[in-house]
Amino acid sequence: MIFDNPIFTEMILPFLLVFVLIFAILQKSKILGDGKAQIDALVALAVGLILIGFPVPRGIIVNLMPWMAVGVAVILVFLILYGFVAGDLSGDKTPKWMKITFGILAGLFVIGVVMKVTGLWSYVLGGFSFGGEFWVNVAVIALIVGAMIVAVTGAKKD
Repeated sequence: MIFDNPIFTEMILPFLLVFVLIFAILQKSKILGDGKAQIDALVALAVGLILIGFPVPRGIIVNLMPWMAVGVAVILVFLILYGFVAGDLSGDKTPKWMKITFGILAGLFVIGVVMKVTGLWSYVLGGFSFGGEFWVNVAVIALIVGAMIVAVTGAKKD
């Protein structure tokens, strides 16, 4: 099937995604001038072709897009359920706490997915592989510092 073909999934789709995004950004920002769609298209074409030539950035994009789709689907399900219970979410009726919560959750999701896709996640987890004594010492030091902070701030209030 054509959708399983590596040429389609690892070349055509990433190229189209980057080409369209760069072209849209250049058209919206008018960095290269107003009414210069041909120049914007050539720059977007060059960036898209450069992306195809480098496997690591292309791999990041290919691996990131399915996770983005999962995140959007989860948000959609939540919004459908919330809309069913709370009613209209359009305009200024959306509670501020919901906007802040979704912003924080979306940011954490993006950071986590990018760390997983780029391999940084295993590097960070590898940093936690010190011996058990190390983490016990860190916890004791944190408790001591916390107790000192509480003692100093509590004494100032009196």
